[in-house]
Amino acid sequence: MKFTLNIIAILFGLLFTNAQTTFTVEGKVIDFHDKVPLKEAKITIGTLTQISDSKGNFIFKAVPKGNYTLIANHPDCDAVTEDLNVNKDLEITLQLEHHIEEIETITLHGTHKNANSLIVKSLDRSAIDRNSTENLGNILSSISGVGALKSGNNIAKPIIHGLYGSRVPIINNGVKMAEQEWGVEHAPNIDVNQFDHIDVIKGASALKYGSDAIGGVVVLEPHIFKRKDTIQGSANLSGISNGQGIGLGINLLKTWENGWAIKTTGGFKKLGDLKTPDYHLMNTGLQNQSFSFTVQNNTFLQGISFDYSVTDSEIGIYRGSDLGNLEDFYKALTSNIPIYQRDFSYKINNPKQDVQHHIAKISAFKRFENLGKLSFDYNFQYNHRNEYDVRRGELAQIPSLDLELFTNQMNINDFIERQFWSLETGIDLKYQFNYSTPETQARRLVPNYDQYAGGLYSVFKYKLTPKLNAEAGLRYDVAKYEVKKWYDLSDWENLYAEDFSEFYVKTDGNRVFTKPHLTFKNLSFNAGIDYQPSKNLDIKLNYAKVGRTPNVAELFADGLHHSAAIIEVGNMGIKNEDGNQFNLNIDGKLNILDGLRVTVNPYLFVTKNFITEVPTGIQNTIRGVFPVWSYQQIDAKMYGLDVDAQLKLNDYFEYRGNFSYINGEDQTNNQPLIMMVPTNFANSLEFKNEEWKNFYFKVQQQTFLQQKRFPVYNPTINIFENGVEVEKTLDLSTPPPTYTLWSVQTGFNFNKHFSAGLNVTNLFDTNYKDYLNRMRYFSYETGRNIIFNIKYNF
Repeated sequence: MKFTLNIIAILFGLLFTNAQTTFTVEGKVIDFHDKVPLKEAKITIGTLTQISDSKGNFIFKAVPKGNYTLIANHPDCDAVTEDLNVNKDLEITLQLEHHIEEIETITLHGTHKNANSLIVKSLDRSAIDRNSTENLGNILSSISGVGALKSGNNIAKPIIHGLYGSRVPIINNGVKMAEQEWGVEHAPNIDVNQFDHIDVIKGASALKYGSDAIGGVVVLEPHIFKRKDTIQGSANLSGISNGQGIGLGINLLKTWENGWAIKTTGGFKKLGDLKTPDYHLMNTGLQNQSFSFTVQNNTFLQGISFDYSVTDSEIGIYRGSDLGNLEDFYKALTSNIPIYQRDFSYKINNPKQDVQHHIAKISAFKRFENLGKLSFDYNFQYNHRNEYDVRRGELAQIPSLDLELFTNQMNINDFIERQFWSLETGIDLKYQFNYSTPETQARRLVPNYDQYAGGLYSVFKYKLTPKLNAEAGLRYDVAKYEVKKWYDLSDWENLYAEDFSEFYVKTDGNRVFTKPHLTFKNLSFNAGIDYQPSKNLDIKLNYAKVGRTPNVAELFADGLHHSAAIIEVGNMGIKNEDGNQFNLNIDGKLNILDGLRVTVNPYLFVTKNFITEVPTGIQNTIRGVFPVWSYQQIDAKMYGLDVDAQLKLNDYFEYRGNFSYINGEDQTNNQPLIMMVPTNFANSLEFKNEEWKNFYFKVQQQTFLQQKRFPVYNPTINIFENGVEVEKTLDLSTPPPTYTLWSVQTGFNFNKHFSAGLNVTNLFDTNYKDYLNRMRYFSYETGRNIIFNIKYNF
């Protein structure tokens, strides 16, 4: 009996011991950066599996004692794996990251998760591929409210809501471009084929990119590399009829699963003389080369990247814009026949531009659980711009303008995101040195200078309700110029001696040497809301108070700008540009046919001390006759409206249309602002069938109405006609008449590797002039252009 009792006691002891070797493991699955619970995550411990509920919770009620590998998976996340020692009841928190959303902390593309009240329009990779031979200014012109300020067809820079130049920064892979952007004919040194998509932010609310971004920002984002072992690339070859040119683009990418990636790209484009419907434009050829290289190692928690790119462009300036006397200048403005003509040629003579731009960048980031994503970026840029004038003898080989610009920029940024709010804070630092060599034997257009600049910014966003988001931003900037500048004695005494005597250094004959030191401070802020009462309606409203530091040309330009064919005159007394801006964006979807989407964007900009450049006369120099354009400061008001419509007719046909109107008023002089984009509208109809090897065919019409609101700046000159001196008025003001352009695009895939496309612009070979082209005084725009391209992907 005693033996039996002992056996029973041992069995109960064993059972009791076994009961102590199974434990409970419970926990919660949340997003790493915003701490939002993740439902439907799959958690595996050994052979046991649980799925997280709507609050991210899970529980394992009987896990045997031991060591395990826990694996957590979610459809939109990278898997999390960790070792687990189960020897007691455990409560754990698993933090996963949405790897699809990871890129949205650095880009505004796709769903624009962090855009909130920002008004953003995008061009995706397919739009870039279809227009791979175009420059940045021209390709962005398809977006409502965006135009191009041109000096001929090869030189174009973007305009957003009537503003351009320093007011529209260009962000190239996180680098704010520094390339003498003050120049009207200084085109961005960009090869659009290096980027995955291009975002245009309208308005001044993107304070992260600087207080000078009054018009908006152009953000160029490269491809985000997937973490997998692969090698891929493409080669794109284009033939261009107008200019009898060729374009070539090649890129090669190698990625590894551990996050390493290497990418290199190269581009080449060559054009000869462009052609209007009636004649060739003498000396309008172009040759451009580009190269970029990237090596990086990125995981979700941390990453580092090294980037280098270079562009090298030789651009011919239309010979008919550089005229030797007043008679020729008057004839060029009043005749449809160019003074200088030649048969087609690839040769690029003077006048011309020769521009190199280098960017070297290192960037790194690390994510911290509580501090968010901390990023560091440093970049060095070197811009070398040579502009050649029509000069005789040995001087023909020496540039008339030789500028070297060295720029160092650093940014430290911290981004914290939680379920209902986010906070982004950062600091920008910049040092810039400009050197204008005296070896040109010509007056320096802009002087030598050093610029020191810094900025602090913070942007806070809060989700007030599921349908209402709010944001507010604050930025403070300081910029200092240290300049070495020569003035004509008469200009110094008449304009600056009384107010800026502290900058005087010495007088040498009829020239005065000065060392101006100017400091500018700006406080900018914005506030906005994003209200989505339903999935079919999105309303955004934002306000921005902005302040911009004048650029070096606005302050100190003094001489002939050769490639613009004008004489520019700055004003050292120019002050900060201040303004108040309002933007409203209503985006609605209607159940018409297969879906109609309409976006309406009215805006208002009221500014004090607005800096504008206007023609103030004609000057006859030893190098020819040129209009004089002077920088002035006025009070101004601009308001406008952008409308976009997208209608999906059925599975194959889609209509798109847009309309843009802007009204600019010089309130100081009670007259219209100069160089405002004319009212314009565009319509397109596209057929696309993926089953037909992704075949597409698109017809597009674009109409620019004549600008009826313009200021009158028409100087008078004296010329000789039949030996008699007569007075003539030069019409530099009247905009050209209304015109309409048609274009077609088509393409398809031969197979998974080969595709081909055809693009015909100015289909009907229309003769027209563009109000925003500085060369409109001397020639018509280019005629029909047929571009054929073939692309190989591997």
